[in-house]
Amino acid sequence: MPDCVGFLAGVEPVTAKVLESARSLRVISRNGSGLDNIDLDAARKLNIKVCRAEGANARGVAELTMALILSVTRAIPYSDARLKQGGWKRKQGIELRGRTLGLIGCGSIGREVACLALGFGMRVLAYDPVRTDFFGPSLPFHYGSLDDVLSQSDIVSLHCPPLPGGEALVCAHTIGKMKKGVYIINTARGTLLQEDDVLEAIKRGHVAGLAVDVFRIEPPDEIELLRHENVIATPHIGGFTNESVDRAMESAVDNLLANLDNGK
Repeated sequence: MPDCVGFLAGVEPVTAKVLESARSLRVISRNGSGLDNIDLDAARKLNIKVCRAEGANARGVAELTMALILSVTRAIPYSDARLKQGGWKRKQGIELRGRTLGLIGCGSIGREVACLALGFGMRVLAYDPVRTDFFGPSLPFHYGSLDDVLSQSDIVSLHCPPLPGGEALVCAHTIGKMKKGVYIINTARGTLLQEDDVLEAIKRGHVAGLAVDVFRIEPPDEIELLRHENVIATPHIGGFTNESVDRAMESAVDNLLANLDNGK
């Protein structure tokens, strides 16, 4: 690190200690959109530019989101596991057409999810503090308040950054505003969920199912929630497709070279 002028960063922690050892470093370029693994305050103090491959993995995460929605609403992993164990136990699911998908966050990923969901005949209700005026794919898509999304959605999907201080967005208070039988999908950030509150809501039957691809600690150490039969968990594979990885790496290298060139 001491001789590096550019750092092509993945998901590894980039701490203040790392940055302070890199006396020649001018640019950190993430091959993804999240920056929460980088000590941004330390980078700012050391005058190190930080950039990201914004939107490069949007399609991959959006397709996984739809896969998780289908899997949790039709109990696909549950059915597969029971059948492979020699059983024949079925869970009755729901159809997506006519259901309301609530998006908390409607950036590049949320917009991709919205278009896919509309193709299934769903109604899409999105909350985002920064609304994109050019995005209005069809009549079943609407923006609303956070309370609108929480109270009207059959499925709530998270596509927003972590809240300040790691505060949970989905907790006992917000779950209480959701419909009984709601499904929750999280492909954004693990800190957005208060795991104990979600597990309690699942046990009570208020939350019908949960699908998660991200965790507070990766690999996760919270096992009880993941073992529940109404929970689907994947190991942070949202942007882990051939296409998303290629797009992210190309974008990250382009950002790195462009910023180094500008600094000459």
